[in-house]
Amino acid sequence: MKSIFFKTLAVGLMAVSLWSCKKDETQTVSNISPAGTLTTSATTINLVQSNAAQVAFTLSYPLATSTGYVVPVNTSLQFGLKGTNFSPVREIAVTTKTYAPTITEVNNMILALGGKVGTTAQIEVRLKSGAAVNDLTYSNVITLTATPYLASAWVYVPGAYQGWNPATADSLISVSSNGVYTGMIAFTPGNLEFKVTPAKKWDVAYGDAGGGKISSSAGDNLKSTDAVVKQVTVDLNAGTYTIGVPKEWSIIGDATAGGWGNDTDMKVTNDGKANFYTIKTTLTTGAFKFRFAHDWGTNLGGSLSTLTNGGDNIAVTTAGTYTITLDVAAKKATMVKN
Repeated sequence: MKSIFFKTLAVGLMAVSLWSCKKDETQTVSNISPAGTLTTSATTINLVQSNAAQVAFTLSYPLATSTGYVVPVNTSLQFGLKGTNFSPVREIAVTTKTYAPTITEVNNMILALGGKVGTTAQIEVRLKSGAAVNDLTYSNVITLTATPYLASAWVYVPGAYQGWNPATADSLISVSSNGVYTGMIAFTPGNLEFKVTPAKKWDVAYGDAGGGKISSSAGDNLKSTDAVVKQVTVDLNAGTYTIGVPKEWSIIGDATAGGWGNDTDMKVTNDGKANFYTIKTTLTTGAFKFRFAHDWGTNLGGSLSTLTNGGDNIAVTTAGTYTITLDVAAKKATMVKN
């Protein structure tokens, strides 16, 4: 009898326990509102540098909320170039129901996403809401149209390749004035050392602080690894520099020093527009073409006055030293025998 009583009591306690767990589980349910409708005050943005501090447009939207068992939820705006499916993406966390960036902020964002100075770009923006990566919702997508301007700053690279003269040194450009400068420098044999100056004078000069770092108090010169055109990037925010292979235009062909197997990099004018590329080089009889980023996906050939993508090889009938200039925007080039 006692055994039956205890068994009955145990079953009852288990039932109560299960009922309690079920009740607690119900209490932990959270209801998170989906991303609401995103609206904008304008879809065509007039970017003018003289209005840099003015508001470009205003985005309006509801913030995500949770009910029931309240959990933290996040709301952010995502920006990307149209057609890229927000990759790369610029994401801005928001805690108010409007976002009103300035002309400068929009201009810098477009350039950072891959837009080109002076070329109309379309930027998509959407609202992202959720409490976890597997519980995200997105709003409608709005397309903004704007043409970024050149809001740039420069530093200079005096070095052995040009006689250590800051007044005539090549420059590195920061298109959006964000403290990161990049450009192409044509180093020559035996002339690989250089420094970086904020102005065309020696008042302040950055040298090698070791480990990829630069410092205005470092006396040692920076140094290129090779006597060719190099992409030099200086980050004054982090105090670092890198030297790499340019992902720019080059010439390639059996008339060039590298043949059809190796590119000879051209040098761009570091003005932020990347339209004009030049090189002074020795050519043999044969042929060559222009190509971008050391890849045949984008190559120019045919007539120098009317270059076409994938066009015929460009013939060199007389060997010698030539200055070649490529106008990317106009898709034409010149060859001048020196």
